[in-house]
Amino acid sequence: MNFVTDTDNSIKKRWTKRHLLGLEYLSADEITMILDQAAEFKRLAAQGETKLGLLRGTVVANLFFEPSTRTRTSFGLAAKRLSADIVEFSAAGSSLVKGETFIDTARNIEAMGVDQVVVRHSTPGAPHLLAQNLNTSVLNAGDGTHEHPTQALLDIFTIREHRGTLQGLTVALVGDISHSRVARSNIWGLTKLGARVIVCGPATLIPQHVEKLGVEVATDLDKILPELDCINLLRIQFERQRSGLFPSIAEYAHLFGMNGERLKAAKDDVMILAPGPINRGVEITPDVADGGHSVILDQVTNGLLIRMACLYLLNPKNSP
Repeated sequence: MNFVTDTDNSIKKRWTKRHLLGLEYLSADEITMILDQAAEFKRLAAQGETKLGLLRGTVVANLFFEPSTRTRTSFGLAAKRLSADIVEFSAAGSSLVKGETFIDTARNIEAMGVDQVVVRHSTPGAPHLLAQNLNTSVLNAGDGTHEHPTQALLDIFTIREHRGTLQGLTVALVGDISHSRVARSNIWGLTKLGARVIVCGPATLIPQHVEKLGVEVATDLDKILPELDCINLLRIQFERQRSGLFPSIAEYAHLFGMNGERLKAAKDDVMILAPGPINRGVEITPDVADGGHSVILDQVTNGLLIRMACLYLLNPKNSP
């Protein structure tokens, strides 16, 4: 059934963006439109409307040049839930190994009738380059250490779902801020929606001048713990950083890992988030990851809804 309500029709009519390259480029109202559309899809799913015809006749290409489990699977399932066709691309088995350029690869895939491109790449700005060279809409699924907008949107959606609003909440992003595209997207989104944001981690993993983005900086998690409404535990980006940025994994876990003792010092209703994949025993202990304060699996569920909303809103076809 091509099930469209007055609510998602009005959102679609107000949406004007062609690409989703990062939350830096969205207004608070545009971010809210995505959240509201995801909430509408969640309402429909609760009524049993899990297969919608909104993208029937649309072809979505997943161009992933980096490994991914949750994001790639989530985008693929989101497209299928909206009745789109999916093209799954793997760099290892493509003509890139024969010397074809990134842009030529994308243009050839577009020429096969692709309407939307979801791209993940290790180079910051790669989705922006595609947006300049393709006629399709481009969705950033993570570009180097720059941004990961749909991850931040699902984090924010999960917080809003539990708390009703972001306005006035204190949210800590804890961990490897310097190398985290999730942190950057969260900073843009959370601050635009009125949250107070604190970035916390070893001084060697916090970028210089990050305060200019409207956040506070802390290097002592225990000191700020009682103030926090939400704690988003970021994975240590071992693959993107040079060695020697902190003495040892054990010391990092001791100073910044979320464990049962720290949970006792936090607010009674504190929310624990993590973008995944989580390193159990490093940034979070199993009892906290699987405990009542954790909304990690809610984030995964909500990621599907957020990606459905993004694909739907950015799709040029089937406009109401």
